[in-house]
Amino acid sequence: MTEIKEKPAAAKPATSPWLKMTLELGPLILFFFANARPKLFVPYAHLVLPAHLLVGENAGLFTATAVLIPAVLIALAVSYAQIRRLPVMPLVTAILVVIFGALTIYFQDPRFIKMKPTILYAVFGLALLGGLYLKKPILEVVLDNAMPLTEEGWRILTLRWGLFFLALAILNEIIWRTQSNNVWVAFKFPGVVILIFLFTLAQVPLMMRHELKEDKAE
Repeated sequence: MTEIKEKPAAAKPATSPWLKMTLELGPLILFFFANARPKLFVPYAHLVLPAHLLVGENAGLFTATAVLIPAVLIALAVSYAQIRRLPVMPLVTAILVVIFGALTIYFQDPRFIKMKPTILYAVFGLALLGGLYLKKPILEVVLDNAMPLTEEGWRILTLRWGLFFLALAILNEIIWRTQSNNVWVAFKFPGVVILIFLFTLAQVPLMMRHELKEDKAE
């Protein structure tokens, strides 16, 4: 009999690291510059914002919000075009940006866009910890099995990331309620990016201790 060989599973399309970084940080960079230099974005802002929102102490934040909404949607569309699926974290982020950005502009209240990171981080943190409690490997799924770790390694890493996101949610609440718009925007970018980078580096020893050897990973 002719032996039928199984076809290998098709590899998932991947995005280049530089493009992935651009898609993740690009909207945040635009948000930062639109807040710092709103006059540069006046031609666009005039199309989507009432004139009175383009003056005053919150003009930069309203302009940045109007810039952020299309930026995250474009980044999500490009990501989908590259990998033919919607990554979980960028998708949740885009949904919350659209909702809270729209509320910010509609009610002309910058508090909505400032609360968005709190809810985003809290959702991620509670989802990770809830999945851990229910024995569902959410972090492993979100990271697309990018790292071959033991079950215990994934459990510890999930716990740490869950607590880290909850800490970010609390920190965001403290900063936006006590500091100026510019300080909060600086915390959002590059502050949070730096914190995530440092936290990720701090997890390297854990990942090395619980890394699956190649034969076990297979």
